[in-house]
Amino acid sequence: MTASETASFGYEDIPAEEKEGRVGAIFSNVARKYDVMNDAMSVGMHRLWKDKFVKRVRPQPGEAILDMAGGTGDIAFRMAKHGAQITVSDINQDMLDVGIERAGKRGLEGLEWSRQNAEELTFPTRVFDAYTIAFGIRNVTHIDRALAEAHRVLKFGGRFFCLEFSTTEWPGFSEIYDAYSHKLVPKLGQMIAGDEDSYRYLIESIRRFPTMPEFEKMIQAAGFKRTRVEPILGGLVAIHSGWKV
Repeated sequence: MTASETASFGYEDIPAEEKEGRVGAIFSNVARKYDVMNDAMSVGMHRLWKDKFVKRVRPQPGEAILDMAGGTGDIAFRMAKHGAQITVSDINQDMLDVGIERAGKRGLEGLEWSRQNAEELTFPTRVFDAYTIAFGIRNVTHIDRALAEAHRVLKFGGRFFCLEFSTTEWPGFSEIYDAYSHKLVPKLGQMIAGDEDSYRYLIESIRRFPTMPEFEKMIQAAGFKRTRVEPILGGLVAIHSGWKV
C-alpha cells in the first residue's frame, strides 16, 4: 500500500489505512441494534433475501463453511440447521459478541466463532467447502484481497457465495429507492439506534460499490470459474457465486 492510496468511505475518499478503523467504529456503534435496523431499513425483506441466499448455497451435513463478516449470525444460524459445520468470522468483536449471545439464546451449539480480517485470513489453504459473505464485502478496504483469500481457503470444488447490495436496473424504482435510502434511512438510524451518521455511511457505501458486471469480473480475476449473478428486485440486491476448480 502506497502513501497516496485511498479508499472509499461512503462518498468520502480517505487514506486506505484509515478505513478499517473507521468502519470498525461504525459497526461497534450499531452492533446491538443491527438486526432491528435491518428489519426497519428493508421492511423485513432482508430475511427473505437471506433465506434465498442460503437456499442457493445448499449447505450439506458435515460440510465446513466459512461465513465471513458473519457478525450477528443471521446466515450462520440458517446454514447450521442443515448440519453444516459453520465458522462465523468477523473483523469486529462487538458484532461477534452479539452473535454469540444470540446463538446462546437459541440453544445453538457447535458454531465456531473467530475474529478475522477478510483480507488476511489465518486459516490454512484449502480447508472449507464453501465461503459465504452477506452484506459485508463492500466494507472491506481491498475487495480484491478478500476475494483472493476466499479463493485460497476453499478446497478444489469449493463454492463462493456473496449477497450484497447493488444498483437496481428497474426504471423508476431506483429513483424511489435513492430518495428513501438517503433521506429516511439515516433518520431511522437516529430514531432506533441513536446513530444517524453510521447509517448514512452504510447507504453511501452501497452507492460506491461496483456494479454487478464489475463485481463479477473481480470474482473472476480472483480465480473463480462458472461465476453467476442473480439480481433481486432488479439488482437492488444480488447473489454472486463462483467455483474453485
